[in-house]
Amino acid sequence: MVNSQKIRAVFFDQDGVLFDSMPCHAKAWEMAMNENGVPYTAMDCYRNEGRTGPGVINEIYQRLHGTDAPQELIDHIYDTKSNYFLQLNKGELPALIPGVRDVLQYLHKNGIQCWVVTGSGQRNLINSLNNTFDGVFTGIISAFDVKYGKPNPEPYLKAWERSGFKKEECMVVENAPLGTRAAKAAGLFTCAVNTGILPDSDLEAEHADKVFPNMAALLKWLQDSAILSV
Repeated sequence: MVNSQKIRAVFFDQDGVLFDSMPCHAKAWEMAMNENGVPYTAMDCYRNEGRTGPGVINEIYQRLHGTDAPQELIDHIYDTKSNYFLQLNKGELPALIPGVRDVLQYLHKNGIQCWVVTGSGQRNLINSLNNTFDGVFTGIISAFDVKYGKPNPEPYLKAWERSGFKKEECMVVENAPLGTRAAKAAGLFTCAVNTGILPDSDLEAEHADKVFPNMAALLKWLQDSAILSV
């Protein structure tokens, strides 16, 4: 940190940060897009991670056709993708990212607010958050709360405003380049934990303040850095 202010709230992305859900998201997006005539790969998914569902579809459609996708196509592709995601997970929640529960419990035990800030519209994941993580979250900002998804800073700005803290008292934990871009555009200190298939350089290019290989490394840094208001 470049100032002496202590962190009092941490904003967590969901997919790839809380849940190890990105492999199934990538496969579901690839299947839904391709069967509707929109070429799409797992790498495309990881590079678009953080956008809302309509934002993902429009980004690739604009690249192909120079215009937004028709609403009926957006609805159809996203519904198809959501169904494939549930099928791939066999109706179960994805596994947790290794070590994330330890990070959350450490923060919660020390009185730090924890928030979820996600572009997801997957209601099964969003609705399960408080039960899965023992009520540690103060609030949740999802695709249903914003007009513009990541990489627009609106989701993180909304979380910051609702937290009631100063920006320098808030921190973001992300795993995606677009999420990191959104957090930095919101003026927030951002830690990126690389849980996916992209190189660290993709996160560094978005000016992440810290890049970690896993949650255990993030936890050790939190414990050693005296950054928290504990």
